Amino acid sequence: MQALIRHLETQTGQSLQNSSLRSIGGGDINSAYRLKTENIDWFIKLNRADLASMFVAEAAGLREFAGMGAVRVPDVICFGDFQQYAYLVLEFIELRSLNGNSASLFGQQLAQLHSQRQAYFGWPIDNTIGSTPQHNDRKDDWVGFWRQQRLSKQLQLAATNGYGSSLQSQGEKLLARIGDFFSDYRPHPSLLHGDLWGGNAAADSQGQPIIFDPACYYGDREADLAMTELFGGFGRDFYAAYQAEYPLNNGYKIRKTLYNLYHILNHLNLFGSGYLSQAINMINQLLAELK
Repeated sequence: MQALIRHLETQTGQSLQNSSLRSIGGGDINSAYRLKTENIDWFIKLNRADLASMFVAEAAGLREFAGMGAVRVPDVICFGDFQQYAYLVLEFIELRSLNGNSASLFGQQLAQLHSQRQAYFGWPIDNTIGSTPQHNDRKDDWVGFWRQQRLSKQLQLAATNGYGSSLQSQGEKLLARIGDFFSDYRPHPSLLHGDLWGGNAAADSQGQPIIFDPACYYGDREADLAMTELFGGFGRDFYAAYQAEYPLNNGYKIRKTLYNLYHILNHLNLFGSGYLSQAINMINQLLAELK
């Protein structure tokens, strides 16, 4: 690690003499460290050197969010690869739970972010959702994008991983009918976080919302909102503030299952068969809505 620290000195022009480095929680995919000197406080994410493109895409997403000025993200210090490591260096921020005023403010800020229209569906580069490749080919048709770049890719990966039978047969039926969920709804492209569950949002010490670990693309804002509900939700204050700022279409109550199916299929592909029945049940629930 000392060689990496010397490398970061060269990359940033900052003196890291007499720095302290300690391991902290980095999630399921990366290892993470806090590097601190008298004048510097950094959060460093590490992975294998061959995964450097993952951090390139993450840095691009964070910088795009910063440029939008709606929701705070950590400043990107630098990124790259050195010897066996790929690295991403961000400012270190002490995080607190979103609740009360901070949750309301986050709902308002996210709605303001989503209200800013982008030029197309997709993203300038591919990235990852967890460690799964996420394809972001540019499209003007949202239904086609969601069918081809999201659900179809995950179903194909599931087939490769040995999950066939009813998942694939029912999944094919759903792919053919996705357009039916948009008969009276035409989403516009918004900048999405892409992986917006409770573990990727917090508040800073002043109560300002902050988001991190994005899987960015331009898409239907409902996909971000759906993800917030998948693993416990963000609380009543958040949703009330979002609705007051930018009300959701009534069809969201059904489409959120279509959007969260993507993440459950990804969990199936990443973590195994414990998610298989949930994925099949979600597909069958969606098909039942079309009868």
